[in-house]
Amino acid sequence: MYLHEAMEKLFRQVGRSMTTKEIAEKLNENKWYRKADGSLITPYQIYGRAKGHPELFYCEGSTISLKGSTTRKIAFERTSKQHVRISQNTVKDSVLVEKMLMNKQNFKSAKDVDGFVPQASGLYCIRIKNVHLLPEPFGTILLERGHDILYIGIASENLYKRFLNQELRAKGHGTFFRSMGAVLGYKPPKGSLIEKRNKKNYKFSKTDELKIIGWINENLMVNWVESAGDLDSLETGLIVKYLPLLNLSKNPAALQILSYLRKECVEIANRN
Repeated sequence: MYLHEAMEKLFRQVGRSMTTKEIAEKLNENKWYRKADGSLITPYQIYGRAKGHPELFYCEGSTISLKGSTTRKIAFERTSKQHVRISQNTVKDSVLVEKMLMNKQNFKSAKDVDGFVPQASGLYCIRIKNVHLLPEPFGTILLERGHDILYIGIASENLYKRFLNQELRAKGHGTFFRSMGAVLGYKPPKGSLIEKRNKKNYKFSKTDELKIIGWINENLMVNWVESAGDLDSLETGLIVKYLPLLNLSKNPAALQILSYLRKECVEIANRN
């Protein structure tokens, strides 16, 4: 039996959508499919196989559904650590978005989300596992705020591009990534923006980028919610309410020291 055949059989048995983690665990238990090397089936393998058989499966973030199943629910479906798409037309929907986004049980380690972040609009939140891992005075400031939230942001078009690629993997110009690097003490190469049109979007060296990505993977937890509608207003409300440490725009508790560090990076990148 091929893996996709075992997945289809499992869906017909349980009669509902499942997360990639849940599918992998159940198939490892029932042993309907065995890998040639004897290793366990992984959630990433399940996701890849589902993507490879669009005629059989729907993929919504890390949740997989069997096509033709009457049990598939697109909106408000609840499964373990699921990320859902919700329309943004009512106040009730806004409350639900916040509840789903900020629920700590929905957060995953930053190192485990590649391949799961969808190409859809939405909001994202970034937390730190241990506040004491932040350099001073940032650790103390976050302790005084009484939470572990570093950043809240929106992807008006594509969470995969904005949140995963730019903010977590340095593929582009991520605001959070630049701030995180500056907080950790990294500086861009001298003069690296001199020939660039945008004189503020500094980047770190490739070696430093890899170090920052490694730190992010080891120490940060992330969550996202697919959503459409007035994301800008939603983001503003959440930033004002939670006062994330590294948000500067819209934040009544924006840190002057972070602004200084970012300005220093810009100056270095524009210096002859």
